[in-house]
Amino acid sequence: MKIASYNVENLFDLKYNGHEYEQYIPNTSWKWNSDTYRKKLINISKVIVDMDPDIIALQEIESLQALKDLRAQIQRDGLYLPYYAIASAKDTTVKVALLSKYPLRSQDLRVTATYKYRNILEAKVQLGNEKLYIFVNHWKAKSGPESRRIVSAKVLKKRLNTLGDVNYILLGDFNSDYRENETFVKNRKHNDTNGITGINHILKTTDHNEAVTLDDLRRCKACAFNLWYALPVESRWSHKYRGRGEGLDSIIISPKLANGKGLEYKEGSFKKFDAPYLFKKGKIYRWERSRNYPKHHMGRGYSDHLPIYAKFTY
Repeated sequence: MKIASYNVENLFDLKYNGHEYEQYIPNTSWKWNSDTYRKKLINISKVIVDMDPDIIALQEIESLQALKDLRAQIQRDGLYLPYYAIASAKDTTVKVALLSKYPLRSQDLRVTATYKYRNILEAKVQLGNEKLYIFVNHWKAKSGPESRRIVSAKVLKKRLNTLGDVNYILLGDFNSDYRENETFVKNRKHNDTNGITGINHILKTTDHNEAVTLDDLRRCKACAFNLWYALPVESRWSHKYRGRGEGLDSIIISPKLANGKGLEYKEGSFKKFDAPYLFKKGKIYRWERSRNYPKHHMGRGYSDHLPIYAKFTY
């Protein structure tokens, strides 16, 4: 079973509801219209179909309609993902979602009552005799300090503590490098938490500020393992900021997925999907907008993130 995550960069539908970013208000000079929308759907579908996941977590989906339109395009392109869910209890501008070959039950995990924070999507999948809990995340951007991402991390960790020793996968765009505890310490803009990070300290992908390894995970029931640590250091990125690679998208697994029984992470299977067509002139080939006025969508490109995936056996 292959489980993937992909921030698709602003998949908006063509219905105006007042929450859109200016560039995605339908049928303006920005040219977000039926033609560019169709091209965006086709391009994102190509990536997903080529990756061929059994379950995929998505970030930056505007609405259930956008999710259904993407699912329909994926099916036209030959991949059948009949089951879906979206965190739509709160009408944030963009949301997180899931497409799946397996039936699932889902609910929103509310982070705060305000619209400033996107809800986390919790889904439960039955795989034979095993239950798998999947949590799709899109934490606050790094335009703000770490304390904002801590808010989401604490809500998620509280839910995990309630569930206890279960099979869980945390994935999505955490807007945190897999080693945020190392990279943000001297950054005054981000470090307003005395060196504590959501992804490392709250979710326990580090122990005493050292990265949890797969072997550590088998001994530490409170820990979690970020699959980026399974790759060589130079490969640990899915996004670039000012030319520097960052592992903002993560797949994080529970101890039960590495205990040698039942549902298991397939060691060595974690990868980023980096097909050549996802790059242009050495950079990630993101969805293009013109540089000249009037600025508008060009109808080509993919996303500013690369997808990631891992395999599991059951």
